[in-house]
Amino acid sequence: MWDAFRFIDLFAGIGGIRLGFEAVGGKCVFSSEIDEDACKTYQANFGEHPSGDITRIPAGDVPDFDILLGGFPCQSFSIIGKKEGFSNETCGTLFFEIERILKEKRPPAFLLENVKNLAAHDKGNTFRIIKEHLEALGYHVHAKVLNALDYGVPQKRERVIIVGFLNNIDFHFPPPVPEKERKTLSEILEHQVSEKYYVRDAIRESRLRRLKDKNYPKPYISHENIAGSITPHPYSSALRAGASANYILINDERRPTEREMLRMQGFPDSYKIVVPYGKVKKQCGNSVAVPVIQAVAREMITALNAYENHITRNIIN
Repeated sequence: MWDAFRFIDLFAGIGGIRLGFEAVGGKCVFSSEIDEDACKTYQANFGEHPSGDITRIPAGDVPDFDILLGGFPCQSFSIIGKKEGFSNETCGTLFFEIERILKEKRPPAFLLENVKNLAAHDKGNTFRIIKEHLEALGYHVHAKVLNALDYGVPQKRERVIIVGFLNNIDFHFPPPVPEKERKTLSEILEHQVSEKYYVRDAIRESRLRRLKDKNYPKPYISHENIAGSITPHPYSSALRAGASANYILINDERRPTEREMLRMQGFPDSYKIVVPYGKVKKQCGNSVAVPVIQAVAREMITALNAYENHITRNIIN
């Protein structure tokens, strides 16, 4: 049964997807990540240095596993339409690395994570091609955009989650958690914060001058939109790897601390911080909301167990 299972962690980043699957009984047997700073954080927290560039690792060298996990980068599928055939359509993209490992290893299930825009990219062609390729390998594919806000962290982060099973399993994405179980902004903010996180008076005054609602209750997090207006919310907008230093500010006074950014993504406070602020910011922006992944993982394991129980009953009968 699925109370213990093995998974691989591709495009591992700092291990957010791994944490979600470990929480429901999974054991990681292989990880891959190309960014050395992310590898440093990963090693500090999981005791292993991920293998490097997945494009250089033969599928046969990957240990046997039950579930493939991957928050893969979405590159443009610019070759679509120019040549025929599945391999030509995906060759040169990082999705191809997932495809070739699934093709050779044939695990019972997978979970992939990507930006919400994947579904609309290239007028929907990118997502259509991905789904067709996964189905061509024999997988039953489920996909849905989930928002981290609905699963217990104060961050509006919408991401498409793609789940697949070799068997035609009755799977449903997890419902949102009850409001009372969601962490509020007050709960994740630190009380003693160094002066180094506070912005200059000129920045603070400029932000407050443009604040849409001057009487908005604290604590709040605001971000500056393209038009230059400052909008407060009782949660963070999506953490972004490449955003400007003051993209989001708490009470228009200071930047979030490293620990606060990790908490916005649902990482436990036991998670070690071993790189400078700018790198933590990038790593959090590239990572996932752990509670979302954990909720999906739980539903996957429940569905896999139910399927196996059903098959066993039919054999006995």
